[in-house]
Amino acid sequence: MIIELRNAAMTYQSPDGEVEALRDVSFGMKEGEFCSIVGPSGCGKSTLLGAIAGLERLSGGSVQVDGRAVTAPSSRIGFMPQRDQLFPWRSIWDNVTLGLTVRGENTPERQSYVRDLLLRYDLADFAQKRPGQLSGGMRQRCALIRTLATEPRILLLDEPFSALDYQTRLHVSSDIYRIIREQHKTALLVTHDISEAISMSDRVIVLSRRPAVVKATFDMGELKELPPMERRDCPAFSGFFNLIWKELDLYD
Repeated sequence: MIIELRNAAMTYQSPDGEVEALRDVSFGMKEGEFCSIVGPSGCGKSTLLGAIAGLERLSGGSVQVDGRAVTAPSSRIGFMPQRDQLFPWRSIWDNVTLGLTVRGENTPERQSYVRDLLLRYDLADFAQKRPGQLSGGMRQRCALIRTLATEPRILLLDEPFSALDYQTRLHVSSDIYRIIREQHKTALLVTHDISEAISMSDRVIVLSRRPAVVKATFDMGELKELPPMERRDCPAFSGFFNLIWKELDLYD
């Protein structure tokens, strides 16, 4: 397993006292797998991503990447947050190479790799534009390229499409899916959108209400061979949707 969580637990302090976010979360991911995590609001989905990224410290249990305990952020892991977080005063080129500059890795070889990504994903003509001159979908592709520029093995995606309108969201999620598959990355997506999870993932992991445990895991089976938009047209899609919906403790 490239990612393995064993009895992960997280308790943190809030103004109202201790909050138990995660109680006993265990699952693993194989290299090259795309998984999604869904669950009720506030159940600890983003906290879980932070722990895998080395940004949050677990209160109990363990998280391992490549068989090594995660204790701090690592170059093996790329994190894509909800907002694109592109700096409006920097060009697209300066934005997508920012991580390389910060790490002291902005070498000719890495720059060549980034140019290839921009060209391959139809952004080369916008390299000298500012983020405000791009559509929301283009900005999200730029954010992913910025994450890919450092060549991580694992991508953690924290609701990266939540700020987009519905039509753009469908288009961009298909784009991001294609890029991740072409780059042969292991990816873990947090989302509130069940349809999005089914359309992009090999497996969907359902968390319970806080404190979170893994309530169910669904393998997408025959859908895994199809791109996102084609999955949505399959009869199996609605079947998985209903199964996952029933597992979510949204109202009781």
